[in-house]
Amino acid sequence: MPKAPAGTLYRGREGMWSWVAHRVTGIGIFFFLFAHILDTALVRVSPEAYNEVIATYKNPIVGIMEVGLVGAIVFHAFNGLRIVLVDFWSKGPRFQKQMFAGVLILWVLLMVPFMIRHLTHVFGG
Repeated sequence: MPKAPAGTLYRGREGMWSWVAHRVTGIGIFFFLFAHILDTALVRVSPEAYNEVIATYKNPIVGIMEVGLVGAIVFHAFNGLRIVLVDFWSKGPRFQKQMFAGVLILWVLLMVPFMIRHLTHVFGG
């Protein structure tokens, strides 16, 4: 079995998957912000049009998408801190696997209560 080239940290391990997830969540957050700026800009054009657009967001599909947005933001934030530690802490690369596990644990600890509360409101509880 061929050996990975020297100097690679990732190669399908935690570092690579966190890198991919960081890019995907960053792109998703970017597109949300783009849409948010556009729909908020409608206020200056026509407050009635703005109210109509906002009214279309009040449905369960958008409520579920909001869970995805919050999940992306929380993961992106925690993983960003992990990246800073890997880059600027001398022992960071050595503890990358444990820090990624910590990111996932913190993500679950924050997202489960949020999802329960948010989806209760979305589905009329």
